[in-house]
Amino acid sequence: MSSTPASPSPYYLKGSRLNIRFNGVVGWLARHGVSLMGSAELSVQGRKSGKMQRVPVNPYTHDADRGQYLVSARGHSQWVRNMRVAGGGELRVGRKVRTFTAVELPDAEKVPLLRGYLEQWGWEVNQYFQGVTAKSSDAEILAAAPDHPVFRITV
Repeated sequence: MSSTPASPSPYYLKGSRLNIRFNGVVGWLARHGVSLMGSAELSVQGRKSGKMQRVPVNPYTHDADRGQYLVSARGHSQWVRNMRVAGGGELRVGRKVRTFTAVELPDAEKVPLLRGYLEQWGWEVNQYFQGVTAKSSDAEILAAAPDHPVFRITV
């Protein structure tokens, strides 16, 4: 009797207590109008609770197409799972709230976006990319792409 192996759980790196506390501060600052190097607070409707869930994010604007993207450095987090169901959300910095729709990108389209994101935010997020950096080869970044969901947002 043969059995099929269970598929591995999607990559997700839970934050430490310090990370969670720091994210709380960054989110609070964004809600009150202070963006740290471009950070914003993401609000997305919870897929189970229906309540708006809030988390600080680093929206990334890709120079080649001037499109804006949300990248999940920590993997398939709750906000990613909620975004897949909700199809959009809000980005807030102070009183400025931008409502958007979101489309998740296939892995093959992520390489230039992940490289650019790592160039801009690597100092903060490299630890979540398991050795992949902005200087990694396209093949290395592509291999990491399934672990890091990317959404193109349209305001």
